Amino acid sequence: MADTKKITGILNDLIQINNDRVVGYEKAIDELKAGDADLKTLFKRYTLESKQFVSELTQEVTRLGGNPSDSTTNSGKIYRVWMDLKAAISGKDRKTILENCEFGEDAAQKAYDIALNSDVDLEPTLRELIVRQKAQLRIGHDEVKRLRDLQKANR
Repeated sequence: MADTKKITGILNDLIQINNDRVVGYEKAIDELKAGDADLKTLFKRYTLESKQFVSELTQEVTRLGGNPSDSTTNSGKIYRVWMDLKAAISGKDRKTILENCEFGEDAAQKAYDIALNSDVDLEPTLRELIVRQKAQLRIGHDEVKRLRDLQKANR
């Protein structure tokens, strides 16, 4: 029973970081300029991806008898306040938006690393789900980083 509670806690943490990612990308989309249609498309894709991950994780929490989280992390709320402040000071340019998104992607990778390296024995199917989602998120992270690096080089 204790392991089930720990497992649902881990899964709920991943739900929350994906909710953070959805809110973060929706905020980034709102800050984009008309000439950033490429980023708008990319960020919408990442939003849908995280919503799918939340759905998958929610199903597992429910299957295990837990209550799925529907909120974001406290650190995500703090991060968004910081992002608002940074944008107000430095402007909402493409580079700043990409830097903020990369920061969020780093947080997601860390959350998945914590889940995979916990001392809880995860069922093979749960471990596979987490590994698959982390790998997909890594692709997003690397793309945001690549775009951010391109933006830095063009300055």
